[in-house]
Amino acid sequence: MKSQIVTFLIKCPDQKGLVAKITSFFYKKGFNILSCQQYVNSVEDMYFMRIRLNAEGTNISKEQLEESFLELAKPLQFKWSVNYGDEKKNVAIMVSHTSHNLYDLLERSNEGRLNCNVKMVISNHNKLRHIAEMFNVPYYHLPVTKETKSEQEEQVKQLLDANEIDLVVMARYMQILSSDFINYYKDRIINIHHSFLPAFQGANPYKRAYERGVKLIGATAHYATEDLDEGPIIEQDVKPVTHESTTQTLKRIGADIEKLVLARAVKCHLNNQIIVSGNRAIVFPESGE
Repeated sequence: MKSQIVTFLIKCPDQKGLVAKITSFFYKKGFNILSCQQYVNSVEDMYFMRIRLNAEGTNISKEQLEESFLELAKPLQFKWSVNYGDEKKNVAIMVSHTSHNLYDLLERSNEGRLNCNVKMVISNHNKLRHIAEMFNVPYYHLPVTKETKSEQEEQVKQLLDANEIDLVVMARYMQILSSDFINYYKDRIINIHHSFLPAFQGANPYKRAYERGVKLIGATAHYATEDLDEGPIIEQDVKPVTHESTTQTLKRIGADIEKLVLARAVKCHLNNQIIVSGNRAIVFPESGE
């Protein structure tokens, strides 16, 4: 096996002996366990594990490992995935008019702070092409109207599939995706929005937040689902503000928080730290990697 670091994500009904069975399996295959993170949801009686392994010195292929693990997984009702450290995920970023999230993600990727290949930027406007060109990332301008929505989404799908995209990041893409599109990329679309929702939906949320005298500004990153802005939450953050804050101040603070929250959410996905369970995201902390 070329890859030295292997990460398994496991979800199953809670039962006795899980840790012993899983760790014994990898020990017998010659793996060294680097970290083993667990969580038990006692309400739903579900068990979650993220286990990172060093494969150095093993003589097993990826195919053999997965086939052998499947024999353990079936009787224990595992839902599982595996990632090998030599596999970078391919990412597409979707944007409309706002540049701060796009620029931040491209800069982090370019500096190696996000372990991925940003394969493209897709937008319904041409306004942000220059940012993609700064980082030598292909930019696709695909305009959309109510009448052309299904055709435009089909174009997007074709682009994503042709480039084997693993993750779609909606970095302020101001279009509502269809349920067909979202379900086609289930748990592979991350969206960012301000944390005023649902109180201040629609246009000019910062103006209305200012008028109400809010005391906290925040942002939420979540997986996109059919229920608009109600998918499993990955990351959130807030910052206190005062009555002296203007609408422009709120916008600036909000943009800064959005960048950090979105980047952290994307990083967690790329690092295989997340297991989705129903409408919740179980997010394991980094464990020294």
